[in-house]
Amino acid sequence: MANLKEIRNRITSVSSTRQITSAMKMVSAAKLRRAQDSITQMRPYANKLSELLSNLSASSDNSSENAYMDTRPIERVLLIPITSNRGLAGAFNANIIKETNRLAEGKYAGKDITVLAIGKKADDFFKKTAYNIKGTTLPSKLDQVYDDLTFDTVASVARKIMRSFSYKQFDRIELIYNEFVNAAVQNVIVEQYLPILPPVQEKGKSENVDYLFEPSKEEIITELIPKSLKIQLYKAILDSYASEHGARMTAMHKATDNATELIGDLKLVYNKARQASITNEILEIVGGAEALNN
Repeated sequence: MANLKEIRNRITSVSSTRQITSAMKMVSAAKLRRAQDSITQMRPYANKLSELLSNLSASSDNSSENAYMDTRPIERVLLIPITSNRGLAGAFNANIIKETNRLAEGKYAGKDITVLAIGKKADDFFKKTAYNIKGTTLPSKLDQVYDDLTFDTVASVARKIMRSFSYKQFDRIELIYNEFVNAAVQNVIVEQYLPILPPVQEKGKSENVDYLFEPSKEEIITELIPKSLKIQLYKAILDSYASEHGARMTAMHKATDNATELIGDLKLVYNKARQASITNEILEIVGGAEALNN
């Protein structure tokens, strides 16, 4: 009977877990819908603005004079991994941390690496490493970005990052984040943030058309660059935010299914054990009756 009690307790425990995972799945599904709408509306605008800026900067005569296009020998690198503040999202956070480590130990091995983590999970990991921020003008407490995820909130963070590059604290800045594809698929993206990359000319494609600009091309570039960089960071965070809820919804869906399957198995074991216990009791009664008759 003690064995039956243990099985009953375990069934109760797994049932409680299933209720929690099912509730988390529903919450993430609701948040995913809003986050998905935000990123799908933002992505075309951000991509087009980035393409326009890249084409303008490539055809500009004084692009080297702009601080955000200054290509320098790579000695100091800033890596910006974007993760979530919470777990229970499968490999969502682990993939970003793993990719950041791969860049630091591979592509930028031997360079002066600094990691500016957006999201509590990456911050908790990298603050214990040699890549932790020391004595820079970079923003802090970036896990609070998700408390009020708006363009203005992200723009203030982007301004400090852009300023650190223009002050030559870093020679290259890269973003590492999950790009949202759908609820089940998120791609890890490594994107160069600064300096601004020139456009890649496709084979067989004609050169850019020479337009007339009002005001001047240089003024447009100067005005567009800060805005484009702020939007680029905002898009990356929105992508990561939507990916987080997609990954968590998928993980909780699988956890709920596994809990349901485990409950079924436990009930089968319980019924077998209960039947065996009843059979033993019947045998004891029959045996006792036979002993009395003899």
